[in-house]
Amino acid sequence: MAGHSKWANIKHRKAAQDAKRGVAFQKLVRAIIVAAREGGGDPSMNMKLKTALERAKSASVPSDNIDRAIKRGTGEIEGAVYEEVMYEAYGPGGVAVLIEATTDNKNRTTPEIRALLSRNGGTFGEAGCVAWIFERRGVVEIQGAVDEEELMMAVIDAGGEDLSPGEEGITVYTDPGVVMTVAEALKKTGYHVESAEVQHVPKTTIPIEEKDVAAKILNLLNVLDDHDDVQAVSCNFDISEDIANSLEN
Repeated sequence: MAGHSKWANIKHRKAAQDAKRGVAFQKLVRAIIVAAREGGGDPSMNMKLKTALERAKSASVPSDNIDRAIKRGTGEIEGAVYEEVMYEAYGPGGVAVLIEATTDNKNRTTPEIRALLSRNGGTFGEAGCVAWIFERRGVVEIQGAVDEEELMMAVIDAGGEDLSPGEEGITVYTDPGVVMTVAEALKKTGYHVESAEVQHVPKTTIPIEEKDVAAKILNLLNVLDDHDDVQAVSCNFDISEDIANSLEN
């Protein structure tokens, strides 16, 4: 069970809980602000913004919040200025951890992330130490029972690249620039698209064969994901089905 897909499933379950607390809303609004600031407020011309908007809408972020976020990003209304920050680290078992954050105060966020890592079995790394292990890919999560051959044909027709079956559905991979196009095409074909976003997917994974190490990795990822400034966490662990099932029971 590859780290990115396992973690994606956990994040999707957390998202529903976070939305109730308003945590996810704040993170999604920040992502819209940053995307609009970098590429403008027109989603038809700004794929990053389009992806952020789709995520926000799927999480039921109010349209007023979305509109204000776009205007803040384009400078039409004043507000905090957010920047994207990437942190690289090592987790329990020597796994690589890539942390994407948006912050209006890097001098506050950086020591907080460093402390979270230190308290939960991780170590802060230098720039470039683990980023090379990951590649940016479009990731579309399909839920429900499907015919893999038919889905593969639909993926190819839509401009996707390949797919990978998982315990809760199938993950479709695309070039980052066409992830929303592929997702929309699959929706029109009748597939249940759970999510579509650009992720840092590991090129290689580290097998984790001890339950306690696996538990520590997942705990670290959860702690990091709970931080208000953290947008995404990627990791290159590979947990066996037996260990994964024992952790969920």
